[in-house]
Amino acid sequence: MCTISFVSLFFFSLSSFLMGMIFIMNDYSIFIEWEVVSMNSMNIVMTLLLDWMSLIFMSFVLMISSLVIFYSKEYMESDYKINRFIMLVLMFVTSMMLLIISPNLISILLGWDGLGLVSYCLVIYFQNVKSYNAGMLTALSNRIGDVALLLAIAWMLNYGSWNYVFYLEVMKNDFEMMLVGSLVMLAAMTKSAQIPFSSWLPAAMAAPTPVSALVHSSTLVTAGVYLLIRFNILLSDSWMGNLLLLLSGLTMFMAGLGANYEFDLKKIIALSTLSQLGLMMSILSMGYYKLAFFHLLTHALFKALLFMCAGAIIHNMNNCQDIRLMGSLSLMMPLTSSCFNVANLALCGMPFLAGFYSKDLILETVSLSYINMFSFFLYFFSTGLTVCYSFRLVYYTMTGDSNFFSLNMLNDEGWVMLKSMMGLLILSIFGGSMLSWLIFPTPVVVVLPSYLKLLTLFVCIVGGVSGYMISNVSLFFYNKALNNYNSSYFLGSMWFMPYISTYGIINYSLIVGKMVVKSFDQGWSEYFGGQQLYYNLVKNSQLNQMLQNNNLKIYLLSFIFWIMILYMYMICF
Repeated sequence: MCTISFVSLFFFSLSSFLMGMIFIMNDYSIFIEWEVVSMNSMNIVMTLLLDWMSLIFMSFVLMISSLVIFYSKEYMESDYKINRFIMLVLMFVTSMMLLIISPNLISILLGWDGLGLVSYCLVIYFQNVKSYNAGMLTALSNRIGDVALLLAIAWMLNYGSWNYVFYLEVMKNDFEMMLVGSLVMLAAMTKSAQIPFSSWLPAAMAAPTPVSALVHSSTLVTAGVYLLIRFNILLSDSWMGNLLLLLSGLTMFMAGLGANYEFDLKKIIALSTLSQLGLMMSILSMGYYKLAFFHLLTHALFKALLFMCAGAIIHNMNNCQDIRLMGSLSLMMPLTSSCFNVANLALCGMPFLAGFYSKDLILETVSLSYINMFSFFLYFFSTGLTVCYSFRLVYYTMTGDSNFFSLNMLNDEGWVMLKSMMGLLILSIFGGSMLSWLIFPTPVVVVLPSYLKLLTLFVCIVGGVSGYMISNVSLFFYNKALNNYNSSYFLGSMWFMPYISTYGIINYSLIVGKMVVKSFDQGWSEYFGGQQLYYNLVKNSQLNQMLQNNNLKIYLLSFIFWIMILYMYMICF
């Protein structure tokens, strides 16, 4: 099953990439309408939009998913129901394909909901309490976006068709269509985990690592960004764009801070995904949709590689994910460590790796744009934080002595996993330059003063040095974090967002429910309803029982009462 899926996905990936290249060279796109059912005046039409953007994105998703399935062959070999796992991954990829090629809100909803439901099945795959909680948080957070998309579909009834591509220009000037745009933006924010819906993304790490590599690189979390790229006309010069810029900038900043306090290997990489999603969303909100798409593709390559390396490390370290117990991995797992470091440097924006081409261009475009000081600070400080947590991660995992068991069986012999990582390694090195030649036919030259041109490099160097200095503490070093425990707790827990998303929402509704139950079900309605009726029936039956006792006194007393009633009746009438 693994081999067949790998080969077929790989073939489809190459063919869609070649088609994408032909389409981009000829500036060509195909709009297909397939009439599924036609009854009387009603017809159900399936529409597909094939242009360079959808084809290239499809090829990347298929390429990464094929390598992830190949990787799973070894990673999940102890799972005797591996075929079920592969089927779930294939359903996931199919949902993403449907979402990518749909210009119609209804067919987008099919893919959108498919992603949400299958991601729930994948997050709870290991079937323990933590996985169930994480799965429920993921599913319910994404449900908000599904409802927003349903409302947008209902509102588009005013226009006669759900093919939003025809109405994008109208949407820009029409107040009613701005409502559709704001609902789509809400849906995209839940799927791409922007503030205040960020808490589900690190929780989704309960899924198996191959799933994390797929979900956090090119599928689930990027669906929101991709949808907004399609709706990009709405964001430029509107209140929606400004709001999205603020929220995505804060998401980027919050995730960068959180990753510097985290010790779980997978959660650090998940928070770095959140940070990069914030970067994509913020540059998209400023109207540079091609740059957002470019970063989406380059990020998919090195992030999938990063997760695969993390999976190999966890696999070889007996399922241990705490970076404080790692160390000296560069000696024990040289090939995996090389891939891990290349992916990390690409994430930091090391010159001439995949991440450099998109991140550097984005930051230079930001420097060139008309933007306020706060957003400018968030962009550059968040970039510094990215390099900071990357160097901290490298320090903890690669250098020093191993802090794991004394007789650990670390090896670097997982050849199937290594082969799939090598494929992504090549793409992480050459993918950025290749895509920049494809997407931007003329070289983008950004002319800036030297201090702004060198600001990105300066911020990265300061971030890297800070990350190393923060981590490099001796045994007797006075721990400053414990002195500022409250601030560390606040920054390290994503600004309390997981607690607000769970206890914060559930707790108050439960308290109100308890009050309602006590005042209504166990209060007035109980007093005047069931309990009072029961009490009266018991009293009456006791009286009746007493009267029906064969007692001469009661008989004579009732006889006297009866005579008195008759006498009073005779007097009255």
